[in-house]
Amino acid sequence: MIKSLTIRNYALIEQLEVSFDAGLTTITGETGAGKSLLLGALGLLLGKRADLNSIRDKDKKCAIEGVYNIKNYNLTSVFEKEDLDYEEETIIRREILPSGKSRAFINDTPVTLQSLQTIGSYLIDIHSQHQTMAVTTNTFQMQVLDALASNEKILTSYKRGLVILKNKEKEKLQLEANKSEFVKEYDYNSFLLKELDEAKLKENEQTELEEQIETLSNVEEIRERLTTSLAITSNEEVGVLDMLNTVKANLTKIESYSADFQELSTRLQSAYLELEDITENISEAVEKLDADPQQLEQLNDRLQFIHNLHLKHTTGTVSELLIIQKELQEKVSKTDSLDEEIGILEKEIIKIKGQLNQVAEKLHVRRSKALPKLTKELEKLLSGLGMPNARFKASITLNDSYGDSGKDTLEFLFSANKGGNFDELKKVASGGELSRIMIAIKAVLSNYQKLPTIIFDEIDTGVSGEVAQKMADMMMDMSKNLQVFSITHLPQIAANGQHQFKVYKEDINNVTVTQLRLLNQEDRIKEIAEMIGGKDISESALTHAKALLLAH
Repeated sequence: MIKSLTIRNYALIEQLEVSFDAGLTTITGETGAGKSLLLGALGLLLGKRADLNSIRDKDKKCAIEGVYNIKNYNLTSVFEKEDLDYEEETIIRREILPSGKSRAFINDTPVTLQSLQTIGSYLIDIHSQHQTMAVTTNTFQMQVLDALASNEKILTSYKRGLVILKNKEKEKLQLEANKSEFVKEYDYNSFLLKELDEAKLKENEQTELEEQIETLSNVEEIRERLTTSLAITSNEEVGVLDMLNTVKANLTKIESYSADFQELSTRLQSAYLELEDITENISEAVEKLDADPQQLEQLNDRLQFIHNLHLKHTTGTVSELLIIQKELQEKVSKTDSLDEEIGILEKEIIKIKGQLNQVAEKLHVRRSKALPKLTKELEKLLSGLGMPNARFKASITLNDSYGDSGKDTLEFLFSANKGGNFDELKKVASGGELSRIMIAIKAVLSNYQKLPTIIFDEIDTGVSGEVAQKMADMMMDMSKNLQVFSITHLPQIAANGQHQFKVYKEDINNVTVTQLRLLNQEDRIKEIAEMIGGKDISESALTHAKALLLAH
């Protein structure tokens, strides 16, 4: 329930602070006094769009704050989902800055309008005449039926399963799309992969081939250069090795005279051994040299083959070709495995559908049992609201398709007059009849679920006399289970309220402002008498007003 409301700098309201209690509260006042301003301010707390024109003083911010007792609403999980701290006494604040920027806070935590709308929907239900059309929608009718059938837990289970089903079906469609795309390329990818597999490419192969070809292409020059070098190093009389050997012998003879000579001898020994090894390698290289035109042709063919692969795949190295080979393997393998994956998903979808069908059938059975009860209660309430011949013809059918709230189709037909044709509510019910149907539905719902605070905004328009009193009694019954506000022009409903506020305008310092005041018993008598007989209050109007108040 809403405990208090504070409004500052909003339209004709300069500053307003008011506290509310449980039960039925009526709000009265002349047309144009500003009752709509209260609803507008509450609408901002529920997440409606802010309008800079709502600011009274354009140089100051507009602030609206509501304090709610939500202890009995079981909203902990809702707050957790919105990533908000849960407080049994929750404060919602909305600010409109002179710049036009709007800010919203829940328990001093900044929130988006979406979060505000989500939380607000659990706190207050503002019901005005134009909102009566909601009762004509199949979605609303199904929600009412589910409330009577206590389907909340089962419906939650169904919706959870439906999300899983839709995700699996979406995944299956994506796989099928992938398969279609892969199949188009499968043959070509397989051909490319086979070519690369048969090529048996190796890392650094291209570099090695180029070196081998370079060697074979210049074999005569290489042989000549190596042979000459070998002669210079290994000639028995004038070769480098022979001369180094002589130097080595001379240094060996004097190495005992000095550490420096010993070091020189050691270094020369190392140089001699290295040169000797080099000479041996040159000799081996000469022996291996062989001018083989056939081998050169084979190597050139292999290198050209690799170059052709580079052109085909737009690559420059064998490493890049090997990467493409791996990618092609994955694509071909993926195509081969898609059928298996799709098959697994199809089995999962069948299983999920089976489980959903069971839950949907439970919903159908419970709805089917609750439907006659709903129509009976509504017809009884509507009879008291001046519609004695109101009748409903309702049926529920289990279908094959999965809807947001089950597999049921609800047909909710209405006839207001005896012998009249049954048809959809939006086609046969007048605005006044829809208003009465809506309040009857709210009355039924209040007995089966914890509803948020309900504000009826002149829902009683077009009714009077005994019907008005029945409507007032209905609101009073509802207020036993929830906080009810009624903005009304009917004295019967105004008198039924446990608390009554008056909205009025007054001029302060030549400025018109809207005020809201809690009426005491004497004030209520005058206000209700004025509602009965007009500004010039007669004794009979006062007597009637007292009687209405004493009756409650």
